[in-house]
Amino acid sequence: MANPPCPVTGESAVRLVQWVTVGLLAGLWRVLFKVDARPSFGQQDRLGLWESPTGLYFFDPPFEGDHAFYEEFYQQLLRQKHFTEHVIRREFELAARRIREGDRVLDVGCGFASFRRVIPQARYTGIDPHFAKKNNSPDVIGQTLGEHLKEHAGVYDAVCAFQVIEHVSAPAQMFAEMVEATRPGGCVMVGVPPVPSALTRIPNFVLNAPPHHLTWWTEQALRALAASAGAEVESIEHAEWNATDSLLYWMALCSPIRCRDIHFRDHWTWHASLLTGYLGGRLLYAVNKTPRTRDEGGSLLLVARRPS
Repeated sequence: MANPPCPVTGESAVRLVQWVTVGLLAGLWRVLFKVDARPSFGQQDRLGLWESPTGLYFFDPPFEGDHAFYEEFYQQLLRQKHFTEHVIRREFELAARRIREGDRVLDVGCGFASFRRVIPQARYTGIDPHFAKKNNSPDVIGQTLGEHLKEHAGVYDAVCAFQVIEHVSAPAQMFAEMVEATRPGGCVMVGVPPVPSALTRIPNFVLNAPPHHLTWWTEQALRALAASAGAEVESIEHAEWNATDSLLYWMALCSPIRCRDIHFRDHWTWHASLLTGYLGGRLLYAVNKTPRTRDEGGSLLLVARRPS
């Protein structure tokens, strides 16, 4: 069987990292988040986690979460005390430096439109087919990017997607549509989960798996993503942990098992390690919140330009 193509470059994967059974993933979603993820996988019984020539890790086949999955997932997530609707990520603050007074900004997959809070100087529009009704705001529209492009191609000064592109099966297509929505010379910004990072070191960390996360990113993969749409890279930065996401840093630090080539395993020691990491991480998080030591951070932020 031939290795599957990278979803960014189309080149064949260089290696199989591991096979992951759908039963394990669905079981983790059910136990940890009380979410039924099984319908999102169809009849598939296992997925491959592959590495591309750019260092990108991707799951194949790439099953996206449907509306029912995300509706149920976020209802459960909002019940957790350490999670709030308006998380201000460090990448938001980095991206906000690129937004000028009066700029038209499109926030793709905006969720609860938290980015709007750090760019009061801008004319903000958020699109999200899953969460527009939850925002109850005229600035947030329940459309996909493809639908929005029909009337808004080339009109935005900046188009952003924070922790979104890793959720889609065709990230290169999504990025190309983001570039198309940007005016010539405009800015395109993408925040993604990196590999390696604390997210990839936590054993059985299902938040970083399908049908939620389908790709894990490197700087080289982001450069290839920009090149695929003819965009010019200005910078790629590691965004430091914020007061909410840093729980993941402490979980990875406290886990007895720290993943390298195997990330998911249906064994009691792995489940116990996840639980130990969570409990220990919560204790350190309560005392320290944001870590002072520097590592890969919680995300990578790509800033690119559509050619003039």
